[in-house]
Amino acid sequence: KVVGGKVKKPGKRGRKPAKIDLKAKLERSRQSARECRARKKLRYQYLEELVSSRERAICALREELEMYKQWCMAMDQGKIPSEIKALLTGEEHNKSQQNSSRHTKAGKTDANSNSCEYSGRIYI
Repeated sequence: KVVGGKVKKPGKRGRKPAKIDLKAKLERSRQSARECRARKKLRYQYLEELVSSRERAICALREELEMYKQWCMAMDQGKIPSEIKALLTGEEHNKSQQNSSRHTKAGKTDANSNSCEYSGRIYI
């Protein structure tokens, strides 16, 4: 067969495969699979830790939102929560946070109390 002025022989194209030791090739394949599984395991651990930290952040934000809702309900009733008075008068901020977290935990409903306890894992 003549292509572009060169004579080509029929058959396989490309380099001739070097004689590779089959056992060595299988061992390299196994090692590669082990490393791949180890990387996958680390990636899943990292993602689980990331999800866990995000869930904790969501829980903290829900508690803060609940505290603000209770403050608003109290103000709608004409009462000024002590935490807001403390903020307005410039008292120590940490003291007001401690009081508000106690106030929030005592006033939670059953529907909201379990919202931060989810620790389910997703397996693919």
